[in-house]
Amino acid sequence: QVQLVESGGGLVQPGGSLRLSCAASGSIFSIGAMGWYRQAPGMQRELVAAITSDGTTNYADSVKGRFTISRDNAKNTMYLQMNSLKPEDTAVYYCNEYITLWAPRTIRGYWGQGTQVTVSS
Repeated sequence: QVQLVESGGGLVQPGGSLRLSCAASGSIFSIGAMGWYRQAPGMQRELVAAITSDGTTNYADSVKGRFTISRDNAKNTMYLQMNSLKPEDTAVYYCNEYITLWAPRTIRGYWGQGTQVTVSS
């Protein structure tokens, strides 16, 4: 019914930039809060950044000033602009969105498949 497709991951040198995208498709009535999470090997999944339906943002301390989350409601797409990347940013990045379907008119959270970000020289 709903699919989240992520793109934009890859290998980048320290100090470089990447832009992740998460496009939602399906029988979508509305999208509420959205967020980017990441999981490094052997670590728990952690919240990186979140954005509400009215555009309020929140960031993990480790990425403040370097990452920017945004959304395009017309395209049902969320972005994560990552600048000044560090080796410790290496992880699989997942998008998460709270989506209400046309039918049944209920809200639940959906996850993307994950995209690998590797920061290395």
